[in-house]
Parts: sequence; structure tokens; C-alpha cells
Amino acid sequence: MIEKPTRRVLLRSAAVLAGGCVLPAYLTAEDPIAPYRTSCKYPKLLLGPTAIKGDFDEKSVDDPIVFRANNQFNMLYIGFDGTGYQTGLATSPDLIHWTRKALVGPRDPTAKYTKFNLAISSILRDKQLHGAGEAIRIDGRYLAAWNAYPSAGYEEGAAVIGLAWSHDLLHWDLTEPILLPQDGTAWEHGGLYRPDLMLESGTCYLYYNAKTDTLPKAQGGAWHEQSGVATTRDLKTWTRYAGNPILPNGSRDANARDARFASNPYVVKNGNQFAMFYFGFGYERPGRACEMLALGDDPFHFAKAPEILIDTGEPGSIDETFAHKPSVICHDGALYHFYCAVSGKWPNEVRGIAVARSKPW
Repeated sequence: MIEKPTRRVLLRSAAVLAGGCVLPAYLTAEDPIAPYRTSCKYPKLLLGPTAIKGDFDEKSVDDPIVFRANNQFNMLYIGFDGTGYQTGLATSPDLIHWTRKALVGPRDPTAKYTKFNLAISSILRDKQLHGAGEAIRIDGRYLAAWNAYPSAGYEEGAAVIGLAWSHDLLHWDLTEPILLPQDGTAWEHGGLYRPDLMLESGTCYLYYNAKTDTLPKAQGGAWHEQSGVATTRDLKTWTRYAGNPILPNGSRDANARDARFASNPYVVKNGNQFAMFYFGFGYERPGRACEMLALGDDPFHFAKAPEILIDTGEPGSIDETFAHKPSVICHDGALYHFYCAVSGKWPNEVRGIAVARSKPW
């Protein structure tokens, strides 16, 4: 039987700057990537599938979003049970030992958009690189963003993005979608992936990646994923940036590691510099998703850094297949970089949450 090409299938199957690009000053500095390196991997999964029949995260755990709230570390993550995504919350005292707390984003069989899937995959938080990472309340409530795929299965159909509000991180009220793929241009007509919220000078930025419709074979077939941004000042009217996608695919001819996917943007600020962590996936076989970086002088313009932040591991390691989907936070003078680690081969792969940091363990 021919397997239907989903995002996971494509991910089974060196960052290059665009030609003629004039590098900003920080990319010509002696070591501009130093503040963002997290080369010390923790060797074990922090959170993995439960393998318990009926659990929402029975089969896999994915897409960590880490923040501080209620005097502890928290993680929103998505679990897969064979039908679709749902969202869980875990807590930790030290960023290493995590306790599952609750299913906080369940599917709703009566809903149009979340009948099969609900990924609450961002929360508004302090995004200074060396800040506390504290979740931000607006009028007493936490603000998050969600995306959902309309069909059962693993990322099936053209997903939409909406907002969610909560008083306690456990119960969330969803808005109607704020971004629909059909309202965008061709680069996002195939569906919208993980959102990322950031508040800067009274403007709320929502970074996200999206996919094209299926491409002709001459263009590589399947689809491409790239990243863009939308903004608002009132949380009601959202405007897509006219220069989207702000993070395009790298060059296929140069065998760029992000020639096919430049996905899951996660933006922080380091002083006046903007840094976008993201994952790349190219055409080289076997495909190996990896964590990458782009830097900018403003929230709209980014230049890709010429090295891989986190690559796949050695055979037998927890991330031998993929290392992707970033979320970062500082603690005790170290930068922690959480990501989804995948080992093994489909259908027997193991997918869970991993971390690397800037100083040895």
C-alpha cells in the first residue's frame, strides 16, 4: 500500500544564505551565534509516550512550549493517540524532571475546527533571551494560540490558527480562527502550522509556518513549508505581513538543510537583536530534521546563521532520526533548548521531548 504523504512521512523520507544577501553587522561579528548555542544534550527523553491504551499521549509526545508560571516551570505539549492531537500540561521544578498534570486541550467532537485535533502550541510570555520566561497575563488571563487540523490522523487537512484564554492554565476558552489558509497567498494555502506569540512595544506578533499546496514534480513534489508573521494591536484584527514568508526555504541546488521545510519559528529577543529558532528539513536522504537559527535587527527581517544548532544524534540515541520544533528558556545562567526528539523508523519510531543546554550537565 502506498503511504499517503503527510508531514511525518516527508520528515522520514547546511544552512545556506540567499545569494547576494548583504549580511547585517551581527553576522559578521566574531561569534554572533555564541549566545544561542546549546550543544550539551541531555541523553534521555524528558517526556515520552505513555503507551497506555486510551491516554491522549499514548503513542507520541511532541512540540514542547516551556514557560514559567505559578512559581514553577510549565510545559504545554501535544500528544497523539492515533486519532489526532490533543494538548497536555506538565510541570517541573528544575526543567529536567517533569510531571504530567492534565489534558488541557481536548478535542471537541461537536466543534467545526477541533473535532479531531487541538494543539495549544504557544503562550504569551516574556521573550527576552535571558529573562524569566514568565507567562504574561492580560486582564487577569493567560493568552495562548492554537492550531487544529480538520480531519482525523496526523496533521490531516489544512489547519487554522486561533487564540485561547485561561485563568488557570487548565481550562481554555477558544476564539474563532484568526488566520485561515485560504485567506493567505500561495505559500500558506496548504495549511497553517504552529503559532508563536510575542509582545513587543504594544504590538502582538504571531509567527507561524505554513505549507503550500502539493507541488509539481519539477518543483520537488509534495509541499514546501516556510514561515511568516501576522500582527495586531488589539488582539482582534490581525494583519499578515506583506513580505511573507519572512523565512523562505534555502537553496535546493546548494543542498540546504531547510530546502524543503523552514518551520516552527520560535522568536526571542537578545537586547535589540531578534533571534528566530526554527527547524529545517531538506531533500537529502535519509531526511534528518535539525534545529537552526536566523537573526534580525527587527521583527520582520531575518538572516540565516551558517551553522546547525542541534543536529540529529548518533545511531541508537534518542534523536537519531529528527531533532526539531524548538522552545528555549534560561535558568541558572544556562540556555535550555527543548525540542522534539525522534528515534527509530516508522511505524516503530519513538517521539518525545528532549533538551540541550549551553553548559555541560
